[in-house]
Amino acid sequence: MIFRGIAACLFALGIAVNAAVAGECPGNPDALGTSRVLYLDPADHPLVGSIQYRETLPLDDHEVVLTFDDGPIPPHTAHILDILRGECVKATFFSVGSMARRSAAVLRRAYDEGHTIGGHSQNHPLNLPHLPPEVAWQEMADGNASIMQALGPTRQMAPFIRFPALNRTSDLEARARAKGLMVWSADMYADDWMKITPEEVTRRPLERLDAAGKGVVLFHDIHARTVAALPEFLKGLKQRGFKVVHVMPAGAGQAKTQTALAQWHALDRSRLGLPAKMLAPHSEH
Repeated sequence: MIFRGIAACLFALGIAVNAAVAGECPGNPDALGTSRVLYLDPADHPLVGSIQYRETLPLDDHEVVLTFDDGPIPPHTAHILDILRGECVKATFFSVGSMARRSAAVLRRAYDEGHTIGGHSQNHPLNLPHLPPEVAWQEMADGNASIMQALGPTRQMAPFIRFPALNRTSDLEARARAKGLMVWSADMYADDWMKITPEEVTRRPLERLDAAGKGVVLFHDIHARTVAALPEFLKGLKQRGFKVVHVMPAGAGQAKTQTALAQWHALDRSRLGLPAKMLAPHSEH
């Protein structure tokens, strides 16, 4: 019922947000900005992200979607929000329920500043596929319930989820689809959960975007290295001519963005440096 409520509320409200293109960002005429909003119906394409799936978001050449996992956590998430606000860039935050409860004000700030909020489980268990199916699904449901409680009654999370450490099972995917949810993987990592320098956190996703031409990038808003890397990463996007796309659910008051089926094809995994096997063996902690 929790998940059906999310989808129903969003579709009824038809939440919309205006893109802030470069030159329209208060206090920063040279901002990267957000070029457009992509409105999606999860029922059409319930599994997205080239790391694991045969479909990904329907982006045009040199378009990028920014996603952040595992927060909110002060002060790192707040710093990331400061950086994004300064560039008028919108992102999708996949929040952990227990973190949302502890830092509800930060989560509400992310929503109020126009970012999309999705679910990432209650406690981020790295053994999700090895739990009994009902227990695993309850972990996701509890996470979304905590996020909705943290957001409060006037804000709505999106019907988007990402499994902890991208650890999927066919049962979890089927349950998500039955609840009207879109499961997000990603097209490329920023590797920011690794013990690498901020310079590497900047370099690696930019090089992967250069190779792929577009994509959904997975960051984490719980690391200081990500905060340190983000300004240079956004600068690198602008220098390379990339445009940021914001993703939101379609609804009764907002029609979905019209796309062609071919636009949903997963990116060439060889250009992303990914193995042919459609699994994502990484740990975010």
